[in-house]
Amino acid sequence: MDANETLLLKDEVYRIVGCAMEALNGLGHGLHEKPYENALAVEFGLQGIPFVQQPRFDIFYKTVNVGEYVPDLIGFNSVVVDAKVIEAITDHERGQMLNYLRITRHKVGIILNFKRAKLEWERIVLDRTR
Repeated sequence: MDANETLLLKDEVYRIVGCAMEALNGLGHGLHEKPYENALAVEFGLQGIPFVQQPRFDIFYKTVNVGEYVPDLIGFNSVVVDAKVIEAITDHERGQMLNYLRITRHKVGIILNFKRAKLEWERIVLDRTR
């Protein structure tokens, strides 16, 4: 990345990760995913971050609706947020997030892993040029 290129939704991602760290510090690590998702929703509200929790998106295959995807959260009406409690973020989660971004038509997603005392997180960007 050259110096003129800026990270897409950099400030929004920074604020979401800050909320995740706050939630992890408040709850501790290693719980199930739902309490972290709910704590993120509380923290987003406290921080004035616009969000929707558990919105529904139809999944289409050749113009036929074949199901739905329900993300944990969408912050700033543009960032798909996926709360996890897993050993490590792998290519499996990265691939899932790319699919989630295609389905939601958003460009940026964040995978947050609350398994350990230190938050593990990754920012995933859907590059439509490839």
